[in-house]
Amino acid sequence: MTLLEVCLDDVDGAPVAEAAGADRLELCAALGDGGITPSLGTVAAVFDRVHHVGVQVLVRQRPGDFVFSNAELEAMAADIRAIRALPRPENVRLGFVIGALTPAGTIDRAATERLVAVARDVPVTFHKAFDQTPDQLAALDQLVDLGIERVLTSGGAASALEGSARLAELVAHASGRIAVLAGGGVRPDHVQALVRTTGVREVHLRPGAAVPSAALASTIDASPTARSYDPGHRIATSGELVARMRAALDLTRASA
Repeated sequence: MTLLEVCLDDVDGAPVAEAAGADRLELCAALGDGGITPSLGTVAAVFDRVHHVGVQVLVRQRPGDFVFSNAELEAMAADIRAIRALPRPENVRLGFVIGALTPAGTIDRAATERLVAVARDVPVTFHKAFDQTPDQLAALDQLVDLGIERVLTSGGAASALEGSARLAELVAHASGRIAVLAGGGVRPDHVQALVRTTGVREVHLRPGAAVPSAALASTIDASPTARSYDPGHRIATSGELVARMRAALDLTRASA
């Protein structure tokens, strides 16, 4: 079975994704800026609204590069402790998503060790900062040594489909020691081919769709600044796209 992880930043999207067939969520804030740590209230609200889907919480103190100061790492460690302490349904498996690099683009071992230690028994994923590493096979070995459970990657390409050859190489090199989660523009129309050619057993989907603003157009137009924060639409989780991806993955399993 190929696992489906859904990336989202809307609270209401969490039960939608679960009902549509997601196995796991990556919960973020501000995906328009590349994603940062969601608030404690957001995480708690998602825990209150799901029943069995796994919830991976992004821990990233700010947008921009992945070279973090000591103060930023302290903040991320504090976020991990606080999120671990939140009550959640018994069947909801918590995970954390992190990524820290040196100025040269290699894995920041000290920062990663620090965050993994704070996570304790909660599994940790290393996010697409991995794609910036100059030697991905060596970086994969380092993540195994650091106790990382999975790595989210497109193989360093603009999309997972374009990086399929490298993804296959990473899966082979991982040899079951760490999961390779394929992400980056993955869509239902090509996911079967992606899974077959790479051997990945997990895929990552951002099923965002534009929905109209809930505000009356007249209220937006009445303010000279409103359009700067409300363009008349926002991005929300599409249950239809999640369901299509789930169906495509189930067909891949049936034909295997």
